[in-house]
Amino acid sequence: MEKTEKFTALHRALHWLTALAITVLFLTGFLRMTWMDKKKVAEIIASKTDALSGDEMISIAKAVREPMWEWHVIFAYVMITVFAARLIYMAVKGIRFPNPFDSKISIGERFQGISYVYFYFLVAGSVLTGICLKFGFFDEFHKQIEGVHKWGLYLYPIFFLIHFVGIAIGEHGNKRGVVSKMIGGEK
Repeated sequence: MEKTEKFTALHRALHWLTALAITVLFLTGFLRMTWMDKKKVAEIIASKTDALSGDEMISIAKAVREPMWEWHVIFAYVMITVFAARLIYMAVKGIRFPNPFDSKISIGERFQGISYVYFYFLVAGSVLTGICLKFGFFDEFHKQIEGVHKWGLYLYPIFFLIHFVGIAIGEHGNKRGVVSKMIGGEK
């Protein structure tokens, strides 16, 4: 008989809050590095007027993107809180994903376990580097820490792809109904 997996309300809330926080963090980070880049916004301002200095245009560009960036900071705090809650939840309830180093599990379960390990290391790295950037820890390594933090723009989409492919495989394999269970609890 197939093991029935039940996701508690807390487990589901942590999952969906994590998804929301990562989405907002990704979008605000992406916008800051692309369309809302201070130099690009300053170039747009420069194309409309020559009455301002370069420094004034950069200052205006920063002011334009500041409200968006506040959302990044707010959701960073949400992510830190939810990530800490997930770690505590796993410590109390036990880890809910396969151990990728267990030689007795299938390749699919091993891949699932590896993807979870990837996710937790990715989030931990993003959280730690974000905290360092926000509070100026290890300021002599600011550029390197910022570079590592920005890897998330490339690494999170890889996780999303792996996650959604895994869900599709599970829904058509031995984990049918996992999506409805994650949304509404019991099937």
